[in-house]
Amino acid sequence: MSFLIALAALALLMLVAYRGYSVILFAPVCALLAVLVTDPAAVPALFTGLFMDKMVGFVKLYFPVFLLGAVFGKVIELSGFSKSIVAAVIRLVGRERAMLSIVLVCALLTYGGVSLFVVVFAVYPFAAEMFRQGNIPKRLIPGTIALGAFTFTMDSLPGTPQIQNIIPTTFFKTTTWAAPWMGLIGSIFILLLGMAYLEWRRRSAAAAGEGYGTGHTQEPEPMADEQLAHPLIALLPLVLVGVMNKLLLTLVPAYYGTSYEVQLAMAKPLVTPVASIQAIWAVEGALLLGILAVLVFAFRPVARRFAEGSKAAVAGSLLAAMNTASEYGFGAVIAALPGFLVIQKGLQAIPNPLVNEAVSVTALAGITGSASGGMSIALAAMSEQFITAANAAGIPMDVLHRVAAMASGGMDTLPHNGAVITLLTVTGLTHRTSYRDIFTVTCIKTLAVFFVIAVYYLTGIY
Repeated sequence: MSFLIALAALALLMLVAYRGYSVILFAPVCALLAVLVTDPAAVPALFTGLFMDKMVGFVKLYFPVFLLGAVFGKVIELSGFSKSIVAAVIRLVGRERAMLSIVLVCALLTYGGVSLFVVVFAVYPFAAEMFRQGNIPKRLIPGTIALGAFTFTMDSLPGTPQIQNIIPTTFFKTTTWAAPWMGLIGSIFILLLGMAYLEWRRRSAAAAGEGYGTGHTQEPEPMADEQLAHPLIALLPLVLVGVMNKLLLTLVPAYYGTSYEVQLAMAKPLVTPVASIQAIWAVEGALLLGILAVLVFAFRPVARRFAEGSKAAVAGSLLAAMNTASEYGFGAVIAALPGFLVIQKGLQAIPNPLVNEAVSVTALAGITGSASGGMSIALAAMSEQFITAANAAGIPMDVLHRVAAMASGGMDTLPHNGAVITLLTVTGLTHRTSYRDIFTVTCIKTLAVFFVIAVYYLTGIY
C-alpha cells in the first residue's frame, strides 16, 4: 500500500504538469497529500522541516550557477553572438540540414555554459525560421532542441559546466572532467541514434505530405538582416568558459586548500569545506569571466538592452531554479515515506554497482522530474553504498561520477519535467503534439548509460 501511495503522488504530479499547472505550486501539494494519507499529523512537520529545508538547501547551493548561466546566455543573445554562431553553423552544415544545424547550435551553447533553459529561448526563433524554410513540421522542433540541449552536452561530454555534471563532484570528490572517454563514447552514441530517429521522423512527414503547418502560436518574428560579429569572436566567450572552468578546478584547491577559514569581525570563524564545492566555485568563476568577455567585445549592444535583458535572465533563472528545487523537495518527502523503502530495497537488490547506480539515479530523476533533483536525492541517500561497492570492485570514482551524471539525464524528462514544460511553452506546442519525440530522445539517452557501462566492462576504458 505504501508503495502505491508513492506512485500515486508521482502520477498526480505528472498529470498536473501534463495539464500545464505550475510544478512549483503542485510539487508540495502532491508530496503532502501522500504524507496526509500515510500520517496526517506529520504534514506540517515534513513541510517545514523536510520539504522547505531541502528546497532552500538546493537553492542556496546551486542558484548562483542558474543565475550566472542565465545572465551569460542573455548577454550572448544581446550581443548578437548567438545569431553569429547560428549563421556560421548554417553556412557550415547547410540550410537543408536544419535539424542537424539546430542540434549543433544547442550543443555549442550548452557546452559553452549557457543554461539549457536559456538555450530554449535563444535557439527557438532560429529553429522556427529554418524549419519553415525547409518545410519541416513545427511539431518536430521540441525533439530537435531536446537532443541538442538536454542530452549529451548536459551531462555526458567531459567538462560540461551544466549543473548535472557538477553535482557528482561533491559526493565523489571528482571534477567535471571525470571519465572523459566514457563521456565521449556516450555522446557519440546519443548523437548518432538521436539524429537517425529525427531524420526518420522528417522523412516520414515528408512522405505523408506534411509541411511546417499553419495556425501555430508563439511564432517568432522573421529574423532581420544585421551586421553580425565574426563567428570566432562570438565563440570566444564560450571557449573561455570551458577553458577557465578546467583551469579553476586546479587553481581553487591550490589557493584555498581543502577548507578555508575566515574570521573578520564574526564571533565564530566561518569554515568552508572547499573540497566539496570547488567544482561549483570553478563554474561560477568561469561564467563570470565569460560574461566579462562578452562585455569587452560587445559592450554597446549589450549595454543598450541590459536593464531589461537582465531582468528576463533573473526571472528565467529563478523559475528554473525554483522548479528544480521544488521537485527536489518533492523527491525528499517521497524518499521519507515507507513506500520509498520498498523502492530503495528493490534498487539495492541489483548486484552490479554501476547498474545499481544508473537505475537508482534515473529512477529517482523520473520520480522527481528533475535530473539534478533526482540525482541529488539518490546520491545523498546511497552514495556511500555506491562508493563502498565500487571500491570493492576496483571501480574508480570517476566512473561513478560519469554514470551518475549520464543516468540523471535519462528518465528525468517525463511530462512533469520543468525543462520539458518550458520547451513546449516557448514553442507554443503541447505534450500531445510533440512529447513523443522528446520521450524517444529520453529513451536513447537512458540506453546510452548502459551502453557506456558495457564499454567500460569490456575494455576498461574510462
